[in-house]
Amino acid sequence: MKKSNPKNIKTKPQQEHIIVERIQTGVRLEKRLLKVLKALAEYHDLTLGDLLEGIVLHAFEGKSPFGEESLHRITDLKRIYNLNLDATASHRLIEKERQAMRIKNEKARKKKK
Repeated sequence: MKKSNPKNIKTKPQQEHIIVERIQTGVRLEKRLLKVLKALAEYHDLTLGDLLEGIVLHAFEGKSPFGEESLHRITDLKRIYNLNLDATASHRLIEKERQAMRIKNEKARKKKK
Protein backbone atom coordinates (compact mmCIF):
# COMPACT_ATOMS: atom_id res chain seq x y z
CA MET A 1 0.00 0.00 0.00
CA LYS A 2 1.47 3.29 -1.12
CA LYS A 3 1.56 6.05 1.46
CA SER A 4 -0.11 9.25 0.38
CA ASN A 5 1.51 12.59 0.27
CA PRO A 6 1.22 14.17 3.73
CA LYS A 7 0.15 17.37 1.93
CA ASN A 8 -3.21 15.63 1.53
CA ILE A 9 -3.76 16.40 5.22
CA LYS A 10 -3.43 20.05 4.23
CA THR A 11 -0.03 20.76 5.74
CA LYS A 12 2.05 23.56 4.31
CA PRO A 13 5.45 22.44 2.98
CA GLN A 14 8.74 23.87 4.21
CA GLN A 15 7.45 26.18 6.91
CA GLU A 16 9.36 27.06 10.04
CA HIS A 17 8.90 24.77 13.01
CA ILE A 18 7.02 26.14 15.99
CA ILE A 19 8.41 25.19 19.38
CA VAL A 20 5.67 24.08 21.80
CA GLU A 21 5.36 22.32 25.13
CA ARG A 22 3.37 19.09 24.95
CA ILE A 23 1.90 17.21 27.89
CA GLN A 24 0.73 13.64 28.30
CA THR A 25 -3.02 13.32 28.65
CA GLY A 26 -5.36 10.56 29.67
CA VAL A 27 -8.09 11.20 27.12
CA ARG A 28 -10.60 8.38 26.65
CA LEU A 29 -11.90 7.74 23.13
CA GLU A 30 -14.32 5.28 21.58
CA LYS A 31 -12.33 2.15 20.71
CA ARG A 32 -13.09 1.92 16.98
CA LEU A 33 -12.63 5.66 16.53
CA LEU A 34 -9.17 5.41 18.05
CA LYS A 35 -8.29 2.51 15.74
CA VAL A 36 -9.27 4.59 12.69
CA LEU A 37 -7.27 7.58 13.95
CA LYS A 38 -4.18 5.46 14.65
CA ALA A 39 -4.40 3.82 11.22
CA LEU A 40 -4.82 7.20 9.53
CA ALA A 41 -1.84 8.63 11.42
CA GLU A 42 0.26 5.60 10.43
CA TYR A 43 -0.86 5.93 6.81
CA HIS A 44 0.32 9.55 6.73
CA ASP A 45 3.48 8.77 8.74
CA LEU A 46 2.39 11.03 11.59
CA THR A 47 2.14 10.49 15.31
CA LEU A 48 -1.37 10.22 16.67
CA GLY A 49 -0.81 13.44 18.63
CA ASP A 50 0.33 15.30 15.52
CA LEU A 51 -2.74 14.10 13.61
CA LEU A 52 -5.08 15.16 16.44
CA GLU A 53 -3.41 18.57 16.78
CA GLY A 54 -3.88 19.15 13.05
CA ILE A 55 -7.53 18.10 13.16
CA VAL A 56 -8.26 20.38 16.13
CA LEU A 57 -6.38 23.40 14.75
CA HIS A 58 -8.29 23.12 11.46
CA ALA A 59 -11.61 22.66 13.30
CA PHE A 60 -10.94 25.77 15.41
CA GLU A 61 -10.81 27.75 12.14
CA GLY A 62 -13.86 26.03 10.65
CA LYS A 63 -11.73 24.25 8.04
CA SER A 64 -11.62 20.62 7.01
CA PRO A 65 -8.25 19.02 7.84
CA PHE A 66 -8.59 16.36 5.13
CA GLY A 67 -8.32 16.34 1.39
CA GLU A 68 -10.37 14.10 -0.89
CA GLU A 69 -7.87 11.21 -0.79
CA SER A 70 -7.75 11.22 3.01
CA LEU A 71 -11.54 11.25 3.20
CA HIS A 72 -11.64 8.15 0.98
CA ARG A 73 -9.00 6.51 3.21
CA ILE A 74 -11.08 7.36 6.30
CA THR A 75 -14.14 5.75 4.69
CA ASP A 76 -12.09 2.61 4.04
CA LEU A 77 -10.70 2.55 7.59
CA LYS A 78 -14.17 3.06 9.10
CA ARG A 79 -15.37 0.04 7.13
CA ILE A 80 -12.34 -2.05 8.16
CA TYR A 81 -12.78 -1.20 11.85
CA ASN A 82 -16.59 -1.34 11.73
CA LEU A 83 -16.92 2.28 12.83
CA ASN A 84 -20.54 3.13 12.08
CA LEU A 85 -20.58 6.44 13.96
CA ASP A 86 -20.83 9.82 12.28
CA ALA A 87 -21.13 13.42 13.43
CA THR A 88 -24.68 12.83 14.67
CA ALA A 89 -23.20 10.65 17.43
CA SER A 90 -21.28 13.60 18.90
CA HIS A 91 -21.90 14.13 22.61
CA ARG A 92 -24.23 11.09 22.78
CA LEU A 93 -21.66 8.33 23.36
CA ILE A 94 -21.83 6.62 26.73
CA GLU A 95 -19.64 3.81 28.04
CA LYS A 96 -21.16 0.39 28.74
CA GLU A 97 -20.34 0.61 32.44
CA ARG A 98 -21.96 4.03 32.80
CA GLN A 99 -25.07 2.85 30.94
CA ALA A 100 -25.37 -0.18 33.26
CA MET A 101 -25.05 2.11 36.29
CA ARG A 102 -27.66 4.50 34.87
CA ILE A 103 -30.14 1.63 34.37
CA LYS A 104 -29.47 0.32 37.89
CA ASN A 105 -30.07 3.77 39.39
CA GLU A 106 -33.28 4.21 37.39
CA LYS A 107 -34.61 0.87 38.69
CA ALA A 108 -33.72 1.83 42.26
CA ARG A 109 -35.58 5.15 41.90
CA LYS A 110 -38.67 3.44 40.51
CA LYS A 111 -38.72 1.01 43.46
CA LYS A 112 -38.69 3.93 45.92
CA LYS A 113 -41.85 5.44 44.35
